Amino acid sequence: MAGIDNVGQSGLSYVDQLKALQDQKKPNETTGKQDLKQEDFLSLLTKQLSQQDPFKPVSNDQMIAQMASFATVDGIGKMNTQFESLNSAMTSNQALQASSLVGRDVLVPGAAGVKKDDAGMAAMVKLPSSVENLFVRIEDEMGQLVRTMDVGAKPAGDNRVEWDGKDQNGNPLPAGKYKVKAAGLLDGTSTEFGVSTYANVNSVLLGKGDGNVLLNLAGFTSPVKLAEVLEVGKA
Repeated sequence: MAGIDNVGQSGLSYVDQLKALQDQKKPNETTGKQDLKQEDFLSLLTKQLSQQDPFKPVSNDQMIAQMASFATVDGIGKMNTQFESLNSAMTSNQALQASSLVGRDVLVPGAAGVKKDDAGMAAMVKLPSSVENLFVRIEDEMGQLVRTMDVGAKPAGDNRVEWDGKDQNGNPLPAGKYKVKAAGLLDGTSTEFGVSTYANVNSVLLGKGDGNVLLNLAGFTSPVKLAEVLEVGKA
């Protein structure tokens, strides 16, 4: 701070005194915290006033600048603490709201989905513009093609496509992970389109202090952020 580097009667500059005060407040081995509080600043300021050279006193401008600087830093520290508390409260509230999703289907980005026994799969294909013939490919977890479907003309935007869970010969396929891929002619060029799939929510958990709420989805090895959910489907 400006104006606190005059040498006092102790023979130490006020910068050295401040350093010594900081050394006394080394991080506690248990809490790991290190703080210089307002009373520490006021104590140092009092010593400065009592030990300053009477022929070269600290100016009022310097004193006001020092106090304003400390007040600003102290205010920022309190604001950060308040933001942390607010973030924690918002995260907890999000987790409470997200708990209502348990047992429901949600739409998440990605071509991989989970097929249940005696059931099919649904996906959402995003088209930048309309196409006359949209083709959907279904691949198993190993990447082997098991079904190709011509779903016909589709408009621009999000288009729901459904697979009945059967192979090209009409035989039911076992439960497991499958990939849905979509392609079609766009301006005369064969183009692959973005696909999102539905998955069932098993549980909800909080992120690792980063403010994220995560969803554990059936058949998925890694949780998905709540913010990534595009649509909530039926229970």
